[in-house]
Amino acid sequence: MKKVFFSVLAVLAIFFAGDKAGAQTLKIGVFDIDAMVQAMPGYRAVDSMLNIYQTDSLGSEYQVYLSEFKRLDSTYKADSPLVAQGRKPAAVLQYTATQRQNMYSYLVNWNTYGQRKLEAKKGQLAQGLYQEVEAAYKKVLDAKKYNIILKPGAYEFGPHIDNVFISVAKELKLDGLPQEFLVLGDDPDAPAQPQQPAGSKSGGSTGGTKPKP
Repeated sequence: MKKVFFSVLAVLAIFFAGDKAGAQTLKIGVFDIDAMVQAMPGYRAVDSMLNIYQTDSLGSEYQVYLSEFKRLDSTYKADSPLVAQGRKPAAVLQYTATQRQNMYSYLVNWNTYGQRKLEAKKGQLAQGLYQEVEAAYKKVLDAKKYNIILKPGAYEFGPHIDNVFISVAKELKLDGLPQEFLVLGDDPDAPAQPQQPAGSKSGGSTGGTKPKP
C-alpha cells in the first residue's frame, strides 16, 4: 500500500515541479486529529472517565451477556430431550437456540463491539476538545494551503514534510507537545534558511565585494 501511495506521490511531485508557471509547490503535512486531541491537557480527565466506563459499564455488560448465554445454554440442553420425547414444542427449543446464538455472537465479537462503544463514548466525552482542535486545524489549513495531509506512520520517506502538529499546537496556545510528535516532520513556522549565492562557499565570497552583514 505504501509503495502504491509513493508512486502516486512521485507523480504529483513531478507534476508540481514541472508546472510552467512555477507558482505551484507540492506542500505535504503530517497530522492526526485523534492524536492531537489526546495530547490536549483536558484529555486526562476524558481518559480517566473512559477507564471507568470500560471497567464498570462495559465490563458489567459483558457479564450480563455471559450470564444470559449460560442460562440459555442450560435451558437448551434441558429442553432438548423433552422436545425429542414430544413433551415440549420444537418451536420453544428453536427460540432458545436462536437467543443462545445471539448471545454467543455478542461474546465472540465482544472486542469489536466493545471498542465501538468505547470510541462512541470517547467522542461524546471529548466533543469539546475535538471542536477546539478542528477549529485550530482548519485555520492552519486555510493559512498553509497544503496539497496532502498524511497521518503518522503513513510514510517512510519522501519529499519535505511539514509537522502540522506544531502549527496546530501554536494555534491552540499549548505549552508543548510530546517528543514523539516533534520528530514527525519539519517545523512549518521555522525561519527559512538563507540560500548561498551560486558559486559561493561557506566562510567567504568568491571575490569582489563582501556580502553585507
